[in-house]
Amino acid sequence: MIRILLLCICLPVFAAASPIRIKDLVEFDGVRGNDLVGYGLVVGLNGTGDGMRNAPFTEEIMTNLLERLGVNVNGEQFRPKNVAAVFVTASLPPFARMGGRIDVTVSAIGDAKSLLGGTLVMTPLNGADGQVYAVAQGTIIAGGVSAEGAAAKVVQGVPTAGVIPSGARVEQEVEFDFTALRNIRLALRSADFTTAGRIESAINTNFGRRVAVMLDAGTVNLDLAATRMASPAHVLGRVENIMVEPETRARVVVDQRSGTIVMGADVRISRVAVAQGGLTLRVEEAPVVVPPNPFSAGESIVVPRSTASISAAPGNGMAEIEGSTNLSAVVAGLNALGVAPTDMINILKSINAAGALHAEFLVN
Repeated sequence: MIRILLLCICLPVFAAASPIRIKDLVEFDGVRGNDLVGYGLVVGLNGTGDGMRNAPFTEEIMTNLLERLGVNVNGEQFRPKNVAAVFVTASLPPFARMGGRIDVTVSAIGDAKSLLGGTLVMTPLNGADGQVYAVAQGTIIAGGVSAEGAAAKVVQGVPTAGVIPSGARVEQEVEFDFTALRNIRLALRSADFTTAGRIESAINTNFGRRVAVMLDAGTVNLDLAATRMASPAHVLGRVENIMVEPETRARVVVDQRSGTIVMGADVRISRVAVAQGGLTLRVEEAPVVVPPNPFSAGESIVVPRSTASISAAPGNGMAEIEGSTNLSAVVAGLNALGVAPTDMINILKSINAAGALHAEFLVN
């Protein structure tokens, strides 16, 4: 199965890069979410809650909650098995308004076996500044199931964590005067000078004047006042749909556990020879100098001529790849010879160590 997967990946068909919307390439400075966290109690579990002896903090929060509701349990032997202490996390999206709802994630912090079927009791969610921005409550949808008997136990998924869709209501808004902005920065998700320059050029062309300036490989500054539009929201609504063709770095990603190799279209290798077992891999460069026409004022140019060959010992077959220094073709030839994924990865590591692989090499 691994060899079939590798064959599919190592025989790629690279299509021409297509333009991408700016909104899919950058993050707008100031337009961001905020993380929230809270500590709460889940009730209604079917005997799968915290053991009070091992999780005394569960008993403490439950006692405090009951006392706030007017029930005095001090001095009582109160050890139910249908209650669990949990952490509740959420992300407050940008421009979230009071009364809106957001999703929350609930995770057990004690020795509860499962949160399946439980109900989260009203839990305040705090921001990094300690203020309450939302309140969560609702029925938990667990992502797994567990069952056990006297001598066996089976667990599928993670039953000690779950989600509550739209389980929190926004109680406080993050103060941010978006309309007062005069400049806004576009932060590239993958910093690249070429892509940043293309974004600058595309925005200026769209507006017909110089409104964007590239500050560095990861930042483009947008002058909102120079756009002469009604509000920053109108400007970003126009900018985010401008199409730009991004530039990507040559990169090879190897997953040793599954034997998967993924590479970009711009990956190249220079002159190199590798011998591994009964296999020989050779890539040679033989550039040709072409002189100008007689009596012309031109200059001589160098035309690249490359040859790559892969051969195996007798009995293993042979594959020839001519006139190419594209790594995808080399890997395809190795795959055609039936080279094992582990050996192929070791060959790529050796080529990279020799300095002949002109790409970023990542191993997972």
